[in-house]
Amino acid sequence: MTEPTLTPADLRLLAAAGGAAPSLHNSQPWRFRPTEDGHGIDVLADPARTVPLADPTGAALHIAAGAALFNLRVAALRLGREPAAQLLPDPDAPGLLARLDLSAAVRDAEPFGRDLHAAITRRHSSRQPFSNRDVPEAVLGELVAAAEAEGAMLAALEESGVRRVLALTAEAEDRTSQDPDRQAEARAWLRSDDVAGEAVDGIPFAALGSQDRDARVPMREFAGRPPHRDAPARPAERFEALPQLCMLATRTDRPADWLRTGQALERVWLLATVHGVRLTVWHQAMEWPDTRWGLRDPADGPGHVQLVLRIGYGPPGSATPRRPVEETLDAPVTH
Repeated sequence: MTEPTLTPADLRLLAAAGGAAPSLHNSQPWRFRPTEDGHGIDVLADPARTVPLADPTGAALHIAAGAALFNLRVAALRLGREPAAQLLPDPDAPGLLARLDLSAAVRDAEPFGRDLHAAITRRHSSRQPFSNRDVPEAVLGELVAAAEAEGAMLAALEESGVRRVLALTAEAEDRTSQDPDRQAEARAWLRSDDVAGEAVDGIPFAALGSQDRDARVPMREFAGRPPHRDAPARPAERFEALPQLCMLATRTDRPADWLRTGQALERVWLLATVHGVRLTVWHQAMEWPDTRWGLRDPADGPGHVQLVLRIGYGPPGSATPRRPVEETLDAPVTH
């Protein structure tokens, strides 16, 4: 039996959930549009919100859209609808990244094993020090299975792999710090304290987190080196001695893989949030072809690393601003 067409309130709930997804520099490069039959919602790229130097291939944009799509799937369950996703549904419309058909009634109220809806608004990047307590194997196993269910591979790194990734990430961060154009691009997404309350995107200074006092954990220097003149001094704190890192990878490296990566990322992140596990995405090494290539371990066989994830226990991280639904949903909305 076909469900009724989506109401404006339904579309607003869906768009709000999709808009809460993570994205590079919190650029939020997506738009949402109801399908012509009124029984679904499309996810489209917003070309005005790209980060071209850090994301020249558009992979990060697709990953962000995939994360938004996963949030839509979670929110659809709240509407009693079965989310059936199609990636890149129209070859003649490359900006149409995914279509979600919601015409059928839900068959399984918890297809992801747990209710993840409440975690959508609680999920934040944590750029603070984590404790030295490891995430238990049982929780890691759930995260690995969650990524696999979305068509991606999540691998927890041993010490040698962690040290290799730390070195590559630090190298990439150092290169970016010496590139004026890339520094300017990152700084353009910073939001100072005097405008943070009105911002709808970007990274507020309050969300930048701390610096590692011992310079072992290479957190991104959004404010650049030297820091942007308006950026407050970031406190130096002791980070974990050896961070717990995972890599998210796919077998091939095409736009559909990037969308699957985004869905896997958000499914893993929401599940981690349910478990009280914090997460930071390290994208620096992805932004230079040679450091990205160096991330992969040949012993793991063919594959393409899409993201490095730092996981652990610590502060939840600060919320970042979000674009209002009126800006992201291509349809009239009601209040």
